[in-house]
Amino acid sequence: MTFVLKTSEGAYDLEASVERIGADLLVAIRGGEKPHIGAVAVAQPRPSLKDAQITSATASVFCLLGHKEDEMAKATSEVLAAALNTTVVVTAGIHWDRLTPAGIQTVVSNSEILIDLILDRLASC
Repeated sequence: MTFVLKTSEGAYDLEASVERIGADLLVAIRGGEKPHIGAVAVAQPRPSLKDAQITSATASVFCLLGHKEDEMAKATSEVLAAALNTTVVVTAGIHWDRLTPAGIQTVVSNSEILIDLILDRLASC
């Protein structure tokens, strides 16, 4: 199963290609004027350190020199891996020139909306 989703908030929208690879998930997030691959995160589900009855996740991240998508890739991969109880790989590459602090917050908010869209779509399949 493969699909593409996009936020529609009107500013700093993000798009994700999502592909199931067996039980695992591959997500490519892009946006802005120069989409690319800036960071890659791989997350695995695991029992929460606070409560072994709850599924959490841990991630490893590779960020390309000069890029700042590592936090987005890590957070997205961990949320999806914990929610879906499967291995998740996320690539993230977004770029807008002269992004303001408020713009950065909008991108973060849009990434959270994108995660919800992905989870909703997977739940309906």
